[in-house]
Amino acid sequence: MPMHKSNTPLIKQIPNFLDYCEVEKGLSPTTTRNYHNFLKLFKDWLKEQGYKDLLPHQLTQEHVWNYRLFLSRKKDSKNQQYIKKTTQNYYLIALRNLLAYFAERDIVSVPTDKVKLPKLTDTDKAIKFLNYNQVEKLLAMPDISKVQGLRDRTILEILFSTGMRVSELTSLNIRLFDAKNIIAGKTTELEVAISGKGGSTRTVYFSGRALSWLGKYLQARINDLHPPLFINYGKNTKQAKERRLTPRSIERAVRMYAGMAGLPVDATPHTLRHSFATDLLDQGADMRSVQELLGHKNIVTTQIYTHVTNKKLRDVHTKFHRGNK
Repeated sequence: MPMHKSNTPLIKQIPNFLDYCEVEKGLSPTTTRNYHNFLKLFKDWLKEQGYKDLLPHQLTQEHVWNYRLFLSRKKDSKNQQYIKKTTQNYYLIALRNLLAYFAERDIVSVPTDKVKLPKLTDTDKAIKFLNYNQVEKLLAMPDISKVQGLRDRTILEILFSTGMRVSELTSLNIRLFDAKNIIAGKTTELEVAISGKGGSTRTVYFSGRALSWLGKYLQARINDLHPPLFINYGKNTKQAKERRLTPRSIERAVRMYAGMAGLPVDATPHTLRHSFATDLLDQGADMRSVQELLGHKNIVTTQIYTHVTNKKLRDVHTKFHRGNK
């Protein structure tokens, strides 16, 4: 089928693209929402540049280049630092996927390979993680004399025990767990199948310590009937749908506790996921197993943790190479 020129402005086609992501591509609501957020910046930029009615075939490589310049000069509103190249890439990948959608619909526009991504340095690729002592400090911060603190301690323990993404954690419901036996301490091992990124299913494992804190939290929840495992205790959460704790709320809490612990890392829930993987590799786990536990489709994704494996290679060289004797 020959390519055609669409008469619908590019901006007005973004909602259709998001529906396509969710329905036809089967992307998770979280991924679709991320595309929405990343493309909102592109949409706002087009409007500011006077391109509100720009048609897909009118988009040029010069527009793309100017948008890349805009991203490279954009500052984070929180810290007034230029946004990282990794973050710039998220915005550009969302644009690439929009252009790929046009191509699949035989709509003339800029080819996806013309949207170049900034090259990342080793510093850009470096991940934030906590060592075990730092994790212990973080875990000790919530005030467990209050139900909110007990909830938060349980959240931190489970994030570090399972390596779950925060969106996976907030989607958990109480019915997945045998609350009676967990509260009684009769459950010493627990594995749960969760729906991860892209709708894929994987098994996560709860440590004995995480189960102990989960039991204490479930005991505190014994008299309520709210389906979510982790609920919001705010005063303005009267409706049931408002009770499920959001990823944003957990992110704010983790940052707060990291500050209270005096940690040098600006920790987020994803920092605990990185710390989970780092700790496994540091204790001798192989990369393939960690890949499975994290739910990475490609081993290349897991190889961001080379800060651990590289150190082990140095230790092997130091210990066994005769030149070091």
